[in-house]
Amino acid sequence: MSTPNPLDSVRLNFSQSDLLLLNLALALIMYGVALDLKWADFRYLIKNPKGFILGVFSQFLVLPFFTWVLISIVQPPPSVALGMFLVAACPGGNVSNFLTSLAKGNTALSVSLTAFSSVLSIFSTPLNFAIWAGFYTPTSLLLREISLDITDVFFTVGIILGVPLILGIVTSQKFPGFARKASKILKPLSILIFAAFVGLAFAGNFDIFIQYIGMIFFWVLVHNFIALSAGFLTGKMGRLPMPDIKTLTIETGIQNSGLGLVLIFTYFEGLGGMAIITALWGIWHLVSGMIIASFWKLRA
Repeated sequence: MSTPNPLDSVRLNFSQSDLLLLNLALALIMYGVALDLKWADFRYLIKNPKGFILGVFSQFLVLPFFTWVLISIVQPPPSVALGMFLVAACPGGNVSNFLTSLAKGNTALSVSLTAFSSVLSIFSTPLNFAIWAGFYTPTSLLLREISLDITDVFFTVGIILGVPLILGIVTSQKFPGFARKASKILKPLSILIFAAFVGLAFAGNFDIFIQYIGMIFFWVLVHNFIALSAGFLTGKMGRLPMPDIKTLTIETGIQNSGLGLVLIFTYFEGLGGMAIITALWGIWHLVSGMIIASFWKLRA
């Protein structure tokens, strides 16, 4: 069992107005992602079920399981472990489609997986988080202390992801011209918005980040490597074509850490270990994603 660690008592400063803006920004990001979606993307899943099924399996079962194994071995502080479980329970990140395209992967599969995982996460993120965190004693005890109400998490994820996703799909169907123009603006804007909020969190808690970044960044590296490996191995073992393997690797390794930060500051009062590892994930998975996508692009 993990020994007591100062990280478990650290709280990051993040005002209610900042949290409201982060919620709105994340909803805007999801709306921008959905502008690229069409009902044909969902029909694609029916015609090509194998890659889709393995993608969902990799993201919502393999990654949380590998995360539990990693945490059981390295035994980080409970608050850090809780953050790792939360990141693993989040859906794919909004830049996975761009990275898949850059890597010469299956973009249609990537778009479909992003859409479905975002919808499914309304239910899967709270459940996966509660189940896997409950399997590890230190995080299970911490959850009891916090007295987290999972039904509240369902509601928050549904509002932030589900509503803008549906509005984006409707906009794409009813106003395709506007959707194409808006999507070109919102894609880069969404990355800048998230980067700004991560920067805001760093600026407001600079001393805390500097104190613990050396310790936590190693766990981020290992965890993200495991996430990418989970997608790659799932695709390989499922004997998928290489473009589909690239897609599963990126979809599993790029997580919606913005959603994780919203949940942390809403329900965990900015719990230090959780917030720092999730914020660092939000930065590092973009770097690792660009590295692996660029490598595959050069090989292609």
